[in-house]
Amino acid sequence: MKNEQGFTLIEMMIVLLVISVLLFIAIPNVAKQSNNINSKGCDAFKHMVEGQVQAFRIDQKKYPTSIKEMVDQGYLRSNETACPNGSEIEIGSNGEVKIKGG
Repeated sequence: MKNEQGFTLIEMMIVLLVISVLLFIAIPNVAKQSNNINSKGCDAFKHMVEGQVQAFRIDQKKYPTSIKEMVDQGYLRSNETACPNGSEIEIGSNGEVKIKGG
């Protein structure tokens, strides 16, 4: 009689069950943390734009009227006009930076 070593079907199914349970536990936590990271990234982005608005005001002696004006003047890059979560930013007449929808 041969001595065959290996996993039985039942053992493989138990391993797959354990892995599936771990995935069901882990995936919602990862998704929740991703939203939290995007929210914090948006807050940090807003603070960075506020700093650039102040630099614009110091250099130009006025507040910028739009994000486009800041991009055109070189204070922001063209890919720096939205938060990591996709929310757009806008600049008020007094230089206040706001997140649209946030």
